[in-house]
Amino acid sequence: MNLVWHVSILVLYIGIFSEGASRPDVVNVGAIFTFSTINGKVSRIAMKAAEDDINSDPSILGGIKLSILMHDSNVSGFLGIIGALKYMETDTVAIIGPQNSVMAHVLSDLANELHVPLLSFTALDPTLSPLQYPYFVQTAPNDEFQMTAIADLISYFRWGEIVAVYSDDDQSRNGITALGDKLAERRCKITYKAALPPDPTATQSDVKDQLVKVQMTEARVIVLHTFSKTGLLVFEEAQNLGMMDRGYVWIASTWLSTVLDSVSPFPSKTAHSIQGVLTLRPHTPNSTRKSAFVSRWQKLSNNSIGFNPYGLYAYDTVWMIARAVELLLDQQGTISFSNDSYLNHKGKGTLNLSALSIFDGGKQLLDNILRTNMTGLTGPIQFGPDRSPFHPSYDILNVIETGHRQIGYWSNYSGLSVVTPETLYTRPPNRSSSSQQLDGVVWPGGTTEKPRGWVFANNGRQLRIGVPNRVSYQDFVSRSRVNGTDTVQGYCIDVFLAAIKLLPYAVPHRFILFGDGHKNPSYSELVNMITTNVFDAVVGDIAIVTNRTKTVDFTQPYIESGLVVVAPVRKSNSSAWAFLRPFTPFMWAVTAAFSLIIGTVVWILEHRINDEFRGPPRKQIATMLWFSISTMFFAHRENTVSTLGRVVIIIWLFVVLIINSSYTASLTSILTVQQLSSPITGIDSLVTSNERIGFQVGSFAENYLMEKRNIPKSRLVALGSPEEYAVALENRTVAAVVDEQPYIELFLSDHCKFKIRGQEFTKSGWGFAFPRDSPLALDLSTAILTLSENGELQRIHDKWLSRKSCGSEGTTNESDELQLESFWGLFLICGTACFLALIIYFCLMLCQFSRHGIPEESDRSRGAGSHSARVRTFLSFADEKEDVYKSKSKRKREEMLSNSRVKENESKRTQMDSSQQRHDCEISVH
Repeated sequence: MNLVWHVSILVLYIGIFSEGASRPDVVNVGAIFTFSTINGKVSRIAMKAAEDDINSDPSILGGIKLSILMHDSNVSGFLGIIGALKYMETDTVAIIGPQNSVMAHVLSDLANELHVPLLSFTALDPTLSPLQYPYFVQTAPNDEFQMTAIADLISYFRWGEIVAVYSDDDQSRNGITALGDKLAERRCKITYKAALPPDPTATQSDVKDQLVKVQMTEARVIVLHTFSKTGLLVFEEAQNLGMMDRGYVWIASTWLSTVLDSVSPFPSKTAHSIQGVLTLRPHTPNSTRKSAFVSRWQKLSNNSIGFNPYGLYAYDTVWMIARAVELLLDQQGTISFSNDSYLNHKGKGTLNLSALSIFDGGKQLLDNILRTNMTGLTGPIQFGPDRSPFHPSYDILNVIETGHRQIGYWSNYSGLSVVTPETLYTRPPNRSSSSQQLDGVVWPGGTTEKPRGWVFANNGRQLRIGVPNRVSYQDFVSRSRVNGTDTVQGYCIDVFLAAIKLLPYAVPHRFILFGDGHKNPSYSELVNMITTNVFDAVVGDIAIVTNRTKTVDFTQPYIESGLVVVAPVRKSNSSAWAFLRPFTPFMWAVTAAFSLIIGTVVWILEHRINDEFRGPPRKQIATMLWFSISTMFFAHRENTVSTLGRVVIIIWLFVVLIINSSYTASLTSILTVQQLSSPITGIDSLVTSNERIGFQVGSFAENYLMEKRNIPKSRLVALGSPEEYAVALENRTVAAVVDEQPYIELFLSDHCKFKIRGQEFTKSGWGFAFPRDSPLALDLSTAILTLSENGELQRIHDKWLSRKSCGSEGTTNESDELQLESFWGLFLICGTACFLALIIYFCLMLCQFSRHGIPEESDRSRGAGSHSARVRTFLSFADEKEDVYKSKSKRKREEMLSNSRVKENESKRTQMDSSQQRHDCEISVH
């Protein structure tokens, strides 16, 4: 026992000695910040407080002192690099910083080489990938989450286009790129990017030049992603330019919330310039530790600066490093540094690179940092697989006259809400549009009404609206002169003016005629002028076709339009055989065939039981034919007795009723309505006829016929007016004219000798054309639907396009002959009923024949080899009346019974005679 005790004491002493040899007295951590900035000041105070709290807690680091070495980069990337090199010479285990992403990209390469973890809660560029920079760790949510929150805000308020104003540095530029990606996922986009010189080098003139350009765009939703000095300068200049008034929307990234939280008192001029702005602030859940730290802040800062959330991230980052170092030592790791042979070789010059050493425990310390799982002042701290924090969230603030107020939250878990993210984490995630909710917002200009988010280009100048200068069909659009001033009028113009009156905002505009006034202009050229910025919109009888939708956006169609064929027709002369015209020959043949089939089926079903269907063969054939014909007129006098016969005749009479009614209606139409005929029955017959085809000048019909119908251009004739239509059709210059239905309807109202042939073979409509993604197109579409619903669209149509009709002869298609396709279902039902009735009838008759109609055994033995005899017997049985075979069967049974009785009596007499003879023999013997 004594030996064991001494060995144990020796091992204990050796362990204590070894631990003391491997645990340093001081652990150095560097910090690189610009301490003149808001976040620099707040971070310095918070990191110093964390250092003091760690060193005063003996349970952390086991008595080892944590020393944070501060270096002021003074907004200089060069000084930041110098500070980092300086730390590398003093055996620093980790560096907190840098403050911006420009330096982070450079220093991350240095950290990779020397295995020194680099932790930053302000350099939040989303492109700082852990794959490229494994030793760089962002301890606060990077800007990708912030941009997702801004994109959700824009989508929530249903704005489609925004302008981005940003500092032209890595962090701001890459953040705006991420915003563009998030907006694209929500079918929104950035229409203009205004890049400013990097903060804080931007001047007032730089800002003004960019904001003037922003004013010239349509979008009025502006996202400002920069830093405090440049950001406040932007708002002051925007105030001077009138860009903080009603109609504008400003969304600032988290830089503004740090200013609001940390700067007090706020200059009145600056406070006035940011009223109505929305901004984000990193959300940190309330806790006892957080409240205690916030209450200490006034003493810690000595009232030099207000508290903001980045102070909490700075405090937690220091604790994260301390716990990772403690874990490293517990894992028997050592804090030691070794020379880099490559740097030793390169460091013989004046740069003294050989002084830089590699942290041997850097990889292990980095792994411990990434495995952090603790609760800090910012809430639960844990890194995901991509090193992003779990469920990042933001407070959404609205700057008002008295300060700022919170209108909701955003979280990566459930989007926008008025409920704290901590509460939502206890529920299933819900990103549906109905669950997104925010409190009311006070927008720039003091209004609570949601801004439209856009104006007309060039700061609201009049829209240049192109209008076709038509020479034909001027009811749709035409040039007119009122009080010595040229203007435009017509159906299309009235629809447009009525639609813009329904918009909740004014639409300044001027109409510009397109065309020489001698012939109709090319509508494709007119629409293309929107893409070349000659016109801001096109209003008129513009057909919505595929090629045009590839370059411009159209409103909801305000009138249906499709291509139709109009051709000359001649009156059909009456004929002695007009009564045959209601049905096609094939329909007549099928009807006659079914009539005979029904007569035959009924005869078969009734022949054995109904005396009216019996008699000599000639009489039966005559009865069957008469019955077939008379049922077509419900004039049959023969009664049906069998159940199957009655079922068949009822179904057939129903078919006859439908056929007679259809025939009567069609014949009435033929005899009372003027019939017109033409060899052209529609587009298909026109294409195959090789005849010349007319089309309206400027219409898309020409391209359609050549591209879609493969009609050679030599067959097409351009016509400019309704009068040219009429002359060309009358003189047979063209066989038909292909044009849009609204034009043809007007044409036919004045020219009754022509007629639409066939059906409309394209489906489209007329709409107003605007540039791609124009919000005005969407608003006008809603207005057009309103006009349609309240009847105003029909009133405008009646005003301009209501004409006296030529009647049915000019506007309707000829009465087509009734074909079998219209009745095949009835014939199918009737045929099926006949077939089933026959099957049932023959099955019943075979059963009867097997019981009563098979010859006697003697007969069968005599005719066993004759199959024809059996067939004749069956046919005789089938032709025999049912009452006759029943009586014969009865007599046969009676005869058989009588014969059996006679035989039985004879047998009994024979037996009696035999008995008597035996008796007589016995007597004689005796």
